[in-house]
Amino acid sequence: MLPLLIAVQFLTSLPIRLPAMPTAQQQGRSLLHYPSVGLLLGALLWLAALLLAGAPPVLQAALVLTLWVALSGALHLDGLADSADAWLGGFGDRDRTLAIMKDPRSGPVAVVVLVLLLLLKFVALLVLLQAQQLEALLLAPLLGRAALLALFLSTAYVRPNGLGQALAANLPRERARGVLAVVVIGCLPFGVGGLLALACAAVTFLLARRAMCRRLGGTTGDTAGALLELVECAVLLGLALQV
Repeated sequence: MLPLLIAVQFLTSLPIRLPAMPTAQQQGRSLLHYPSVGLLLGALLWLAALLLAGAPPVLQAALVLTLWVALSGALHLDGLADSADAWLGGFGDRDRTLAIMKDPRSGPVAVVVLVLLLLLKFVALLVLLQAQQLEALLLAPLLGRAALLALFLSTAYVRPNGLGQALAANLPRERARGVLAVVVIGCLPFGVGGLLALACAAVTFLLARRAMCRRLGGTTGDTAGALLELVECAVLLGLALQV
């Protein structure tokens, strides 16, 4: 139970208080619950969409997206912003890229990337809500957080004392593979939409992971957050385009 609470506390802004300071092993096991946190967020977004069903579609999409950002505490958007600044300002150099990611300030590149990503998410949500394709509200958060589990399972963590070091070092790998298999199977009942969401998530994951490995030799907390945002956006866009 504690690993689940750790995951909810870390990945959301929900008021969770842990009964004790988690151990490194418990932090590693919390990764197994990341997809469950995605389902929780998706369920809350689905409920919000149902409650807002009588609102104009543009307002409905804006409110759902605002709730989405609020529930995640903008944690992953921060990672995307840092990664965007570092990728451009790093000029292909690993050490320079890592150093820029540590800078808490956001440059114009970060702002532009965040605006574009939120714009794409908003428009995709608008299309999906108008078409009553509410399953996208479950699939995008689920696959975004499952992508984090897959990333830590398959990719080296390059900051020795970084936030994700304990997660990566103590992740139960066999159980992680089982959780990812359950996620894939769980998407199948959604039919073509579930398969399309899986394909969008997988392609985005592979492209982003390749870029991380080429530039950094692995991942960081910032690039992990960027991956989650990119996967969510890709799933929403893919499902919106097939409406």
